[in-house]
Amino acid sequence: MVEPQKLILASGSPRRVELLGQAGIVADRLMPMDLDETPGPSEHPRSLARRLSRNKAEAALSALKGDYGWVGTHILAADTVVAVGRRLVGKAERVEEASEALYLLSGRTHRVFTGVCVITPEKRARQKVVETRVRFKRLSRREIESYLASGQWRGKAGAYAIQGLAGTFVVKLVGSYSNVVGLPLYETVQLLSGEGYDVHTRWAEEA
Repeated sequence: MVEPQKLILASGSPRRVELLGQAGIVADRLMPMDLDETPGPSEHPRSLARRLSRNKAEAALSALKGDYGWVGTHILAADTVVAVGRRLVGKAERVEEASEALYLLSGRTHRVFTGVCVITPEKRARQKVVETRVRFKRLSRREIESYLASGQWRGKAGAYAIQGLAGTFVVKLVGSYSNVVGLPLYETVQLLSGEGYDVHTRWAEEA
């Protein structure tokens, strides 16, 4: 008898859940990993995204030790980092942080890096870092204050959510749109399918 495949998403992000659903993939379990996301000295944003995604996947794997119901599971983790040059624009939790971030991004091109890590049932780690370049229009004070009032910046890398009101700020985007939302779909599906996870299992149900 063939054991049913299982997928754990080492995240509690509704955006990542929705993006996986867009690809016809439903995680069997969500395991948000609360890790220290402080960058190392002179750590490049790309390297930070790679390290954090792997750390989250490995933390989920470690948390499953002794839980035999999840043997043979694929684990998926991701982390998104926004940067202007080498300057990180972190997740805003306070309105002052969000305001500073938006003024920094105004009229500039920034880069969004998402590290994706898949740990296979054989405990092999496979990784990919995806980069998207995004240019914002020059934001007026009223636009920034109105966006801050919306609250859509809270907890978001770079202090904005492109799938919401901030989509009106984008002049140009080069690369993966879903990467900016929080999970590059093409690369994620390729990683999973390349490691034996059947990403098409539920596609017939989408008809």
